Amino acid sequence: MSALIVTGGAGFIGCNLVRALLRATGDRIVVFDRLTYAGGRENLADLADDPRVELVVGDVADAEAVAAVLDAHRPRGVFHLAAETHVDRSIDAPHAFVRTNVLGTQVLLEQVRRYLERPGAPDGFRLVQVSTDEVYGSLPEGRRADEQAPFAPSSPYAASKASADLLAHAWHVTWDLPVIVTHATNNYGPFQFPEKLIPLMLLNALEGRALPLYGDGLQRRDWIHVEDHCDGLIAAFGRGVPGRRYNLGTGVERTNLEVVETLCAILERLRPAAASDALARAGVASYRELITHVADRPGHDRRYAVDVARARNELGFAPRIPFGEGLERTVRWYLEHRDWCAAVEARGYRRERLGLGGRDPLAGERAPA
Repeated sequence: MSALIVTGGAGFIGCNLVRALLRATGDRIVVFDRLTYAGGRENLADLADDPRVELVVGDVADAEAVAAVLDAHRPRGVFHLAAETHVDRSIDAPHAFVRTNVLGTQVLLEQVRRYLERPGAPDGFRLVQVSTDEVYGSLPEGRRADEQAPFAPSSPYAASKASADLLAHAWHVTWDLPVIVTHATNNYGPFQFPEKLIPLMLLNALEGRALPLYGDGLQRRDWIHVEDHCDGLIAAFGRGVPGRRYNLGTGVERTNLEVVETLCAILERLRPAAASDALARAGVASYRELITHVADRPGHDRRYAVDVARARNELGFAPRIPFGEGLERTVRWYLEHRDWCAAVEARGYRRERLGLGGRDPLAGERAPA
């Protein structure tokens, strides 16, 4: 049985991709993950007894560990999702983003190059470098970034991902490494760590806590359900052209305020505010009353928007899940998995605000032995 490696496969997008690959392929799926605060064994708990899934604990910036997992499993492809991803946290601790996102990607690219130069390397190997639309920076109204758009990252996170993407391009041009780069828009769905907008707002709302919106809340983003994103990654692996980049998104923009207001409306149907003791204690009669505007994030990009024509035309990729439906599915998942929420937050995150230049509360966290 052939194998695929998913770096960062215990994280939010990674664990969803593992499940998608199990459905779409007959491969063994090897998860290579350092198990940091946002990627834990609980994200793969239901797959613990699946003989097609193996978890290898390792650091993508450790060349020996990367070489060992490639040699042991002889994969026909790698999906590279191992990354630090939270913009606010990158403001507090940019060094961690440079180490994992830039150095880690360089290490992986070099070890894959050496792996493919050895006798018996698999035909048709692909490495998918999973990136973000944030590398294009903030765009004016009426403009969308296609794959030829220049990079203009604003945050340390976006700059680290742009750097990784440029390294991937260089390894393709210099050594003909079969790398495909994808740029996804904002993801949402199950298993997302509560520092991100949707799960943060959802859990705060259930507890009658403030829903902190940065600035006026009119920053615009394209939201794609994580299952649709995973379908796009699999399409890029199977039908993408090495050396090319593909934007993965819906083409529909919403403001952060619209997202939170939609979330509040869904909660009102599923958990009416009138029956909530938490909201009663907070002295409010509706979830929307919890929305609180706070000082904006430093360097906050106003608008992201990508042209998705290449992915549609070359990969046959089209998202299937409308935002309203996907958001309600996400809300229901979190309501049904409060034990998962408690477990991941128990590692030290208290939903405090990050990104103000203070100390990252998890900066001293290390991967478990």
